[in-house]
Amino acid sequence: MSVLDNKKISFVGGGNMAQALISGLVSCGIKPSLITVADPSGDAREQLAAKGLNTVDPTANPTAAITDADIVVLAVKPQVMKPVVSAFADVLDKQLVISVAAGLSTDILSGMLGGYRNIVRAMPNTPAMIQMGATGLYGTDDISTEQKQLATAVMEASGLVMWVDDEEHMHAVTAVSGSAPAYVFYFIESMVDGAVALGLDKEQASALAMQTMLGAAKMAMDSDDVPAELRRKVTSPNGTTQAAIESMQANEIGRQIGEAMQACYDRSQALSEEMK
Repeated sequence: MSVLDNKKISFVGGGNMAQALISGLVSCGIKPSLITVADPSGDAREQLAAKGLNTVDPTANPTAAITDADIVVLAVKPQVMKPVVSAFADVLDKQLVISVAAGLSTDILSGMLGGYRNIVRAMPNTPAMIQMGATGLYGTDDISTEQKQLATAVMEASGLVMWVDDEEHMHAVTAVSGSAPAYVFYFIESMVDGAVALGLDKEQASALAMQTMLGAAKMAMDSDDVPAELRRKVTSPNGTTQAAIESMQANEIGRQIGEAMQACYDRSQALSEEMK
C-alpha cells in the first residue's frame, strides 16, 4: 500500500517535467483518473486526456483542479508563476503544494499564495523523464509528517529523493544534480569527439562512451568503495589509465569541475534574488 493511494494529485502546467512526473506516478500504480492537469493549451489537454488523465482549462476555471486536490504540483515557468497561482490561492486549504520551479524559494511562493505555507520546494533533473532522476526537496516547517511522506512518494516515482534541512542548500542541489545531466552530456560529447579524432566512427564512439558512463556509474552505486578508491583500483602503475588520469590532473580537471559547479551555484542564488 502506498501513501498516495486514493490521493488526488493536480498538476498546474502540463509540460515536460509534469509529464515526466505523471509517467512515473502511473508506472508506480497511481490511477490516471486520480490525476488532473490544468493547462491552457487545448492540444496539450487533448494529449493528456488520451492517457486517461483529467484535464481542465485554467483560463476558464482557475480553481477547478485545486479545490478537491490533496496534492498540487506547480509545474509552470517561474516567470509566470505569480499570475497563475494568484488565480487559485484563495481556495487552498490543507493541500500539499509542491513546486518544481527553479529559483523560487518557499517564502516567495508563500507570498504568491497569499501566505499559504504547506509548501515543498523540489529540484528535479531531466532523467526524471525516464524514472532515473535525482530530486532535492525542502519543506517549510508548516508541512506535516504525512505531507512530507506524500512529497517523497510523488518525487520517488521518478527516481532518487534527497531532503535538505536548509533551503540555501537547494542551490548546491542544483549544482550537483539539477544542472548536472548537462555536465555528463558534455563529458560524453568530449569523449566521443576524442575517440573520433583517434580513428573510431561516431556511432562506435558514442555507443562505447555512453555504455562506459552508465556502467561506471552503476559500479560506483553498487560498490562499497568510494569513487576515488574505484579509480585507484583500475589505475595500473605506468599504464594507459594512469597516463589519462595524469593528463587530467595536470590540466586541473577536478578544479575546473568545482569552478563550474560554483558558477552554477552562484547563478542559482542570483536567479532567486531576481525573483524576489
